[in-house]
Amino acid sequence: MTPVILLSDNYIANGSEPWRLPDLEALPDISVPFVTEPNANGRYVPYLRDPTTLARQWAIPGTPGLEHRVGGLEKHELVGNVSYDSDNHQLMTDLREWKIRNIANDIPELEVYGDEEAELLVLGWGSTFGAIRAAAKRVRKDGFSVATAHLRYLNPFPANLGDVLNQYRYVLVPEINMGQLRKMIRAEYLVPAMGFNKVKGLPFRVSEIENKIREIVAS
Repeated sequence: MTPVILLSDNYIANGSEPWRLPDLEALPDISVPFVTEPNANGRYVPYLRDPTTLARQWAIPGTPGLEHRVGGLEKHELVGNVSYDSDNHQLMTDLREWKIRNIANDIPELEVYGDEEAELLVLGWGSTFGAIRAAAKRVRKDGFSVATAHLRYLNPFPANLGDVLNQYRYVLVPEINMGQLRKMIRAEYLVPAMGFNKVKGLPFRVSEIENKIREIVAS
């Protein structure tokens, strides 16, 4: 029960690739199980939370016996009344952060492809996937060891990302921006990740990333 932001870029939007259409019947059910009965000793407590996910139970506004306040103002931890208390504000801010962090328990761990004994990990996200994977494949044909990984979740990061990053001597992050992911990686995990950035309105060519990999491995 948190906002979800899907990031994409112009290259993905205008690219041409085969896509496997999903079986709609096999997709998980994401309908909201609304509360229809009181949830706390005969009364409805709108901010009573699941102890694992910290998500609260929802009731459709106006349901008899389950009336509660809705709106943008901050609410009391449990009863949902508008609150201006500083301690409650701190708690609610912490709860929102904890909820996001807990999502890491429900997303897949980061998978690494390539050589297990490599010293270099090339980490990407978004439309750099194909260029990174192809560049690493070319370099391996010449006997160089390199591993690659691609992030699909940025906030929170996969739970094992820190462990993965610390397995490698060098981490290279190619991005079609000024290095936002690299900065996040360095700040969160204290890993001296190297950036390879391009902001020309054009995607990375395989040869560009290949040459950068060769430069690092050769040094």
